[in-house]
Amino acid sequence: MPSTRYTAMAHEADVVGVGTGSAPGGDVPAVILSVRGDYLPIFVSADQAQSIGTALEGEPFDRPLTHDLLVDILTEFGGAIDRVRIDDLRDGTFYAKVDAERYEDGEPEQFVFDARPSDALALAVRIDCPIVVSDPVIDEAGRPSDSVQFDDGSREGR
Repeated sequence: MPSTRYTAMAHEADVVGVGTGSAPGGDVPAVILSVRGDYLPIFVSADQAQSIGTALEGEPFDRPLTHDLLVDILTEFGGAIDRVRIDDLRDGTFYAKVDAERYEDGEPEQFVFDARPSDALALAVRIDCPIVVSDPVIDEAGRPSDSVQFDDGSREGR
């Protein structure tokens, strides 16, 4: 009997805002993704929230932040980030990957890097690359769009 292997679908997501969510112990910064008709809150540190929010607003800094520096270095060495993936959720912790490539002698060389979701998202908003999220992650952590309220009281981000 042939074995069937479950392959999770991945859906492209958009960052719709950065806000706060309630958690035990107080409010926690969160990046809100819109994916497959749901909102997906990903809790991040305050400095990551500020970095992502600033990039979303297009506000430049006098000197590059860490994620800006990484993009500059990668580009200088002939690399590019193709997409970021939020592809696993275990014990309440999201896991991400950054898919990148580099061309050498006209041939692409593919790389996959493990990353914290906050770092992957901070890179993605800077270079406007696709963000994809797997079905199992959305199934477990996705929230109906009417269950999320943004700081301005709306149900719509940005």
